[in-house]
Amino acid sequence: MGVVIGYDGSDHSMQALDWAMDEAELRKLPLTVCHSWQWPYGDGDQDGRDSLRRAAEHVLWHGADCARASSAGLHVRTDLYEGSTTMRLEELSADAGLLVVGSRGLGAMARAIIGSVAAHTAAHARCPVIVVRGRGALPRRSRPGPIVAGLANDDKSDAVLGFAFTEAAMRGLPLLVVHAWQQPPVAWGGMTFPALDPLAVQHAAENWLAQVLMPWREKQPKVTIKARTPESGAAQALTAVSDATLVVVGSPHGRFGSVTAAMLRHAPCPVAIVR
Repeated sequence: MGVVIGYDGSDHSMQALDWAMDEAELRKLPLTVCHSWQWPYGDGDQDGRDSLRRAAEHVLWHGADCARASSAGLHVRTDLYEGSTTMRLEELSADAGLLVVGSRGLGAMARAIIGSVAAHTAAHARCPVIVVRGRGALPRRSRPGPIVAGLANDDKSDAVLGFAFTEAAMRGLPLLVVHAWQQPPVAWGGMTFPALDPLAVQHAAENWLAQVLMPWREKQPKVTIKARTPESGAAQALTAVSDATLVVVGSPHGRFGSVTAAMLRHAPCPVAIVR
């Protein structure tokens, strides 16, 4: 199915549409613009249902028309669905290569809020998801920053790196790989102390990251790679990269942990969730 975009005509979904068009063009995939609608009044009159459906068709037509007018040669499909938006996007994700949704990151208060559709999709989609948030999250700024990959020492690291390297290579951007670490504390006598020598923990983090990146440097020799192993929480380290074009993190299906949740609320740019 290619790239799927959940579109409702709002400002944040227009930003997501910009990003989805860019992804589809770069990946040479078709774009499916999806819009869902629901009749909220039970067994209402047919004229009312027909009117609401026509309004939904107009919203979908507008999104698809914007995509066709803005992209040369992009194959644009439409999907109008009567029912739950989250259910439909989850269904479409089973055959999609990438799903893109908007967030409500438009104002000072709203930047800390993620919509229910974006949150559910980020947790339950069966393909990678990009939640478009941040400052005017257009994919091609005049001076774009790096693609940032947040790595943990788990089974998601290869998937995160694969997606991040693809984005960096397609966009001609450097890749910054961040693996944060913290000393595990030990409690004794009502007080906590560092359990290990901090230099030893730092060297272990650096060695692990170097080994993980080694095969990727061979696979993607044209991508400029920078590695960073800060002593901090992972979410703090990732949000500190204020000029990032895209942050890529891993998450298990059906939920997301504290780092992914923090990125969806506080990242200065779009966030990709892979699994």
